[in-house]
Amino acid sequence: MLPVGVNFTVQTHYGTSCTLLLFHRNATEPYAILPFPEAYKIGDVYSMIVFGLDIEEFEYAYQIDGPYDPKNGLTFDPNAVLLDPYARSVAGPRIWGNRKIDGYHARVVRDVFDWGVMPQSTRTMSDLIIYELHVRGFTYHPSSGVTHRGTFAGLKEKIPYLKELGINAVELMPIFEFDETMNSREVDGKTLLDYWGYNTVGFFAPNIRYNSTEEYNQEGTELKELIKALHDNGIEVILDVVFNHTAEGNELGPTFCFKGFDNKVYYMLTPDGHYYNFSGCGNTLNCNNPIVRLLILECLRYWAVSYRIDGFRFDLASILGRHEDGSPLNNPPLLELLATDPILRNVKLIAEAWDAGGLYQVGRFPASKRWAEWNGRYRDALRAYLKGDSWHSWDAAQSITGSGDIYGGHYSDSSSNYAGYNSCVNFLTCHDGFTLYDLYSYNEKHNEANGWHNTDGADDNRSWNCGFEGDCDDPAVISLRYRMIRNACTVLMCSRGTPMFLAGDEFGNTQYGNNNAYCQDNEISWLDWGLLEKNRDLFEFFKFMIAYRRKHPIIRKKLPDAVCGMEPLRTHDVNSEKTDIPRDTKTMAVSFAGYNPLTGKDDLVYVALNTHWESVRITVPFLGNRLAWYLSVNTWGDGQNRYFYPEGEEVRIDHEFIMPPRTVAVFTGREVRS
Repeated sequence: MLPVGVNFTVQTHYGTSCTLLLFHRNATEPYAILPFPEAYKIGDVYSMIVFGLDIEEFEYAYQIDGPYDPKNGLTFDPNAVLLDPYARSVAGPRIWGNRKIDGYHARVVRDVFDWGVMPQSTRTMSDLIIYELHVRGFTYHPSSGVTHRGTFAGLKEKIPYLKELGINAVELMPIFEFDETMNSREVDGKTLLDYWGYNTVGFFAPNIRYNSTEEYNQEGTELKELIKALHDNGIEVILDVVFNHTAEGNELGPTFCFKGFDNKVYYMLTPDGHYYNFSGCGNTLNCNNPIVRLLILECLRYWAVSYRIDGFRFDLASILGRHEDGSPLNNPPLLELLATDPILRNVKLIAEAWDAGGLYQVGRFPASKRWAEWNGRYRDALRAYLKGDSWHSWDAAQSITGSGDIYGGHYSDSSSNYAGYNSCVNFLTCHDGFTLYDLYSYNEKHNEANGWHNTDGADDNRSWNCGFEGDCDDPAVISLRYRMIRNACTVLMCSRGTPMFLAGDEFGNTQYGNNNAYCQDNEISWLDWGLLEKNRDLFEFFKFMIAYRRKHPIIRKKLPDAVCGMEPLRTHDVNSEKTDIPRDTKTMAVSFAGYNPLTGKDDLVYVALNTHWESVRITVPFLGNRLAWYLSVNTWGDGQNRYFYPEGEEVRIDHEFIMPPRTVAVFTGREVRS
């Protein structure tokens, strides 16, 4: 390949000089040190073209000189080797867990990937079923059966499984370049790493240790092949992005990028020059500084354009709405910028609407008409109610019906201003907390393996061990645990809003009671695919519920009024004629009704929940002479391990139904079969 000219451009506001360092591949000492002439600077931007370079033979970094006055936020070190903040690839060892280096170098990336004809997805938030997964943990266990374990290619091998399950969106835990060896420790003979990856090193670069092969100067190709394959199979890709802090930490942390370019610009600093820590990770990005806003915007545009990403989930997103002094802004410039950007116009924006500094904004996240939110109220209310805490009945009912009370409008409001199901992402489990199996196997967290004497992780889990803590061989306890899992799945898939669940929940994956497995790169976090065969009936149940949700659009969104006269969305007491449920009821129901123009028929769904430890007799609404209710789901089962009934096999229910203890049932209204 002929040598070419490469343009190097960076900016620093408070820095006084800039030097380019060129390294041979994998070298630690530069072979060329090139100061930027002052004539190559306009404003705060240094730029020059270096000719005679072969991009496959060099790596690069920068050094910035400037004043050193930590109390005023100025921490320039002319000897620090600095990574390009806009680097498309970060050089380093490709072997996971083997990245002990003194500094980061960047590579120039040649993008030659052919996407072919691939229109952007037009699927709405309400039509998504999101499956959250960790790229490495999803396939690294030997039982995964893939050739390229723990990689983008390994995940690609699992696409047939994802299609069979029926989900249509994957949410990938952080795949930006991060250092998993940061803060590595030895605990009980095991090396603990930064497994989750919520400490970003480079925002524009994919993590090369998720590749199965070397990709010198074409980094990102394997990831793009994965995304294209997912898209070709009707599955969208959402990235979990971390713009609230970086891996540089606080005053004791390293300087490898932003601290060296402009510490005072990129981080929120106290009046005496220390780091605000609203992230809980040592520092907080100064997101509403104009320079940082531009970096975040350009980053998201890059991933949307160059990687065809369909959406972003923003970790601790409330930080994105804080002023430079840490105070919350009423109309944060960054959130407004992202919400109105033309390139991001059809990209999903999902906020984790809280931060580690106590700012909790679920239901009132700024620019919420454009942003969706992780619905923390849904998680808390349904976890509590499903295990029998009846005093959460009202919050549970509101959550199932779209959380209209916190997203604008009552559940029966049909106005166009009702955000509801367009705004909330409903979930009971995610990477942070118990798996669904553990939610019903443990009363308490068991994080001893993390090495913090079980002091880390959330204490408010609203879990229930069904009578025995941890592993158990009591058939009654085991049966109850799996019924509780089916209950949770049924309610999640029959709630208005966007459902999301954690990978492995569909076959009973466990983390052995660890609810904060951020550092566990081992059997605690890796999905054990042997459980898929062991719990095949649970997997089939998830499949059915996902398919049921997709078949009945009335669950997801408002349709024209039902011909039969049922109201679009209602809660019900044990007696279906009573639509106001008692404050502490243990049994209730929710009905969805509308006319589906595609089928030319009413779409009618009735979901009943009995969280009591005793059976309860309920009634179902009267539908007239032509229509009847048919039992589609009964999480108690029929005694033959049958918990759902495909269309044509359902059991007709005339007016009453006995709800067994701790059971959820779903009824479908349809024309009476002769």
